[in-house]
Amino acid sequence: MKENIFELTNEELKQIANNLQEKIEMGLEKDGTEILCIPTYINPKDEIAPGRVLALDWGGTNFRAAIVELASGRDPAIIEVKKKLLSAKEAIGFSQNDLLGEMASLIGSLEHLDNQVTRIGYCFSYPAECLTDGDARLLRWTKGFEINEMVGGLVGKSLMDYLNDDPGIATTFTDIKVINDTVACLFAGLSDAGKDAYIGLIVGTGTNMAGLMQMNKIAKLHNKGRGFVPVNLESGNFNPPYLTVMDGLVDAMSNNKGSQRFEKAISGGYLGEIFKTVFCENKIRYDFDGEALSKLMNNPQGHPAAYVDVANWLFDRSANLVAASLAGLIQVMLSHNEAVKTVCIAADGSVFWKSSADYHVQVADQLRALLPADVVVTFADEAKMAEANLIGSAIAAMS
Repeated sequence: MKENIFELTNEELKQIANNLQEKIEMGLEKDGTEILCIPTYINPKDEIAPGRVLALDWGGTNFRAAIVELASGRDPAIIEVKKKLLSAKEAIGFSQNDLLGEMASLIGSLEHLDNQVTRIGYCFSYPAECLTDGDARLLRWTKGFEINEMVGGLVGKSLMDYLNDDPGIATTFTDIKVINDTVACLFAGLSDAGKDAYIGLIVGTGTNMAGLMQMNKIAKLHNKGRGFVPVNLESGNFNPPYLTVMDGLVDAMSNNKGSQRFEKAISGGYLGEIFKTVFCENKIRYDFDGEALSKLMNNPQGHPAAYVDVANWLFDRSANLVAASLAGLIQVMLSHNEAVKTVCIAADGSVFWKSSADYHVQVADQLRALLPADVVVTFADEAKMAEANLIGSAIAAMS
């Protein structure tokens, strides 16, 4: 491929940001739109009672279980963590009980799980409707999963009931809170005090954003309160302008055709698929994925120049689209409150931090080019975000 069909101009990126802004506003007005804007009815308390909780994290690749201790006056501490590979490939043909059984076997192996641990915080990174009691209802699967009997069911209750019926679990759980990974990031980022606005961002196997929104600006809540509520956008479902024919082919061959178009353009779960589509006439191994593409880009020696060019083009576009999406969300926040001048973005995900040394820098630079000059954006430190999902889940469990 001689022409970079994935290149986007600043003007095109601004149009993408504006398009997302309009769709976020629509999602705040009513349910069922392209950008769902799901309110999360869990707000972290200023003071959390000390104790130990079970924190769970399931994204798109690994399922993790941890015992987290919260104590007065210091940050939460992870006492123990275990993980197992639980991606769509491992779950082919799974029933709900198959899936819950895999989770229970890992949870039961925790050495520090005892009868003092009765609360669960669950970071569940799939589209789900958050309920007022802290549970969530699965709306649809993404990232290649197809366990249809679970769609429409309660995410937290089904797992907690299964665990409480399992003789290998050394306690009885009394409460579970379910949050999205972007909301978990948002909670972790709140420790960077003093900013006017906060955003949680995931760019890994999949992608999503969440933001703290003024309650009285979320029309569908019919609530005139002046407080803030975390809103999970499910922005991976954004269908932006300027996608290419290659994106269309990847979408057409996916198991969820027509949805998650933004995710399919920027995330690690799909970048390898776009690359293989570009070079569909070449002999490329079937399991070539986003991680392999990153390795090719960062270690170009011995690879065809065309491969290296396309790898760089795909990651460049991914970073620029992430910046445009952040700009769209920040524009919503500015429209709600013109006094917003400082924004903290708490970001997590392998593509954002590990795909290359420059990816997150490019996102920041492009974002500055898209926003008004007087709006200052900072990113939470990578080290602080290393365990954001577990820490955010633990805080949710005790909130």
